[in-house]
Amino acid sequence: MESDLELMLRRILRPLVAYLMRRGTGYIAVRDLIKRVFIEEALRTHAAEALPTDSQISLVTGINRREVKRLREEADPAIPVERDPMAGINMAARVVATWVSAPAFLNPRGEPLVLAVHGDPSEPRFEDLLRTAKIDVRGRTVIEELLRAGVVAHEPDDRLRLIRSSFTPAASREKMLFLAANIGDHLRSALHNLGAPSVPFIERALFNNAIRADRLDAVRPVLTEMADRLLRQANERLLDNNLAQTDADTPKSSGAMRRLRLGVYYYEADSEDRP
Repeated sequence: MESDLELMLRRILRPLVAYLMRRGTGYIAVRDLIKRVFIEEALRTHAAEALPTDSQISLVTGINRREVKRLREEADPAIPVERDPMAGINMAARVVATWVSAPAFLNPRGEPLVLAVHGDPSEPRFEDLLRTAKIDVRGRTVIEELLRAGVVAHEPDDRLRLIRSSFTPAASREKMLFLAANIGDHLRSALHNLGAPSVPFIERALFNNAIRADRLDAVRPVLTEMADRLLRQANERLLDNNLAQTDADTPKSSGAMRRLRLGVYYYEADSEDRP
């Protein structure tokens, strides 16, 4: 393995390996998982072609043919695929992002309005929010998810009040799903840029290796507010574009639908890089 690639992998893997050891997950379990991922990616890469043979998969992954055959047989295609575990989380996060960004759901001070679950069409309602956020799911289902996450309060007059301006899951499994989605796309963005494309993705970071702890205590809340404002303004711009061109007036020839992820993260440690 070339030295630069090995150095990159070491730095990427170290925090993950440290976390796995703290959870009691050892090398053998990770090794077996990596084998499966190698085979899955090889199959996905050749998805548009004829089904590759075990020998072809072995050649591109470096995993012996007998092991490839065993793992492919274990991945029985007859077993139904589980529903996307991120679907409900993404839906709830999009509702909250729209609620704090779309002008129709903000008061003159820029604060989220209290929305009626059932009410006069002349006032903003929760179903209007779902329509703006392009959520095609029963309102009750979305409300239950938001209540479960502690994002909204259901008032006695059948109105919903937003009590947190961002959707941050509380359950450990949901946190892991968010982590996987965010880090996965961050890594794809960075690796895309390694290929020196004509249009690179945004992949920047601010760092300071010598700053006093008391100064960080003072600036940390400010940085959090700046990050929230950036993401809120980005969502406002995306909402403007979506509302300007609805599905009804956009020709299908305008191109395939795409997805994006814009992220902001923060980390600090002591000068020896210990958490």
